[in-house]
Amino acid sequence: MKPEERAGPVAWAGIVATTSLLLVVLQHTLWLVLPFIVGGVMYYMLLDPMRRLVRAGVSRNVSALLVCSVFFTLVALALAGVFSWAGPGDAWQAAIGRYVDGGLSFVRSTISAVEAKFPVLRGMHLRGILNRSIRALTNDFPQQHLGAFLLAAAGWLPSLLLAPFLTFFFLRDGVRFKKFLARGVPNAYFEKTLFLMHQVDQTARRYFSGLLRLTVLDTAVLALGLWIIGVSSPLLLGLISALLAWVPYVGSIAGCALVVVVTSTDAPGNPAMAYGAIAVFVLVRLLDDFVFMPLTLGRSLRIHPLVTVLMIFIGGAVAGVVGLMLVLPLLGVVMLVGETLARLLTNPRLRARHRNALALRTKQASADLVV
Repeated sequence: MKPEERAGPVAWAGIVATTSLLLVVLQHTLWLVLPFIVGGVMYYMLLDPMRRLVRAGVSRNVSALLVCSVFFTLVALALAGVFSWAGPGDAWQAAIGRYVDGGLSFVRSTISAVEAKFPVLRGMHLRGILNRSIRALTNDFPQQHLGAFLLAAAGWLPSLLLAPFLTFFFLRDGVRFKKFLARGVPNAYFEKTLFLMHQVDQTARRYFSGLLRLTVLDTAVLALGLWIIGVSSPLLLGLISALLAWVPYVGSIAGCALVVVVTSTDAPGNPAMAYGAIAVFVLVRLLDDFVFMPLTLGRSLRIHPLVTVLMIFIGGAVAGVVGLMLVLPLLGVVMLVGETLARLLTNPRLRARHRNALALRTKQASADLVV
């Protein structure tokens, strides 16, 4: 895009307002948006293998079926291998209980150290409040929260199972859907509309490729930091934390809690290691939010780093966790659509061609009518 064709302040105000409005709408339809997002990720992962089969002479329908079958079979085998390697359910429960106890012991020792260092806080009885809260949570959790959690999981299961079907139909019928949209565009705007559809597709692809690069970068940096301070399984912890960071802020908190729990359980007599893990995690998150994310996702979407950071905060304020997840790809798509529509509507040549086409059709339709 040429510099003189860039959107001005009025167009950018409309882009930001439209993005915010769409985030509010998507927040209330997350049950439908989430499988489309997962399906979109898998679509762009499998698009290149399917295109290779098509270029080799295989039909598009058969190529989509083969690629999806192989991919989801490998996923199912990988999940089965993970569950068989993890052992029976009793081993899972014992391991989870051990790590939970290790995390709670770290929290109790931290509170005790804080109370010992600051006598003013000792009168607040923070340790007693924490113990009562833990007992209330563990005693009442099955009755008060487990049922609601299971119902919520059962409600989300059909939505998530929709993602593989969406992936298959995206691969098989994506070209047909684009042709269907293009048939409804006036001839004067046909070329620009094809360009717009291509750019939207490229924007989504750049976003997901940027997200994968960000995940690799976060995994490497966090694993290096955890390895330096002596945490066990640093690469696995770094990968899980990087995947959780796909949900900004909330996922980062969950990843930090996971790292602290594992560290405090593996080294119960060395709280300094857990504090070091927290420091490493906070440092990596700061680098991620203010350096890595603008340089990967921001550049992938061709958005200025300052705009990237500001829109992340706007998305979180407008739509919470959903806004944090969707603000950048949605902004990239709205930016492309807004800038292209602005050029279409303000191009005198295209508007003249459209008016001329309407006049010719009207003249042709009324040519045999008697005046």
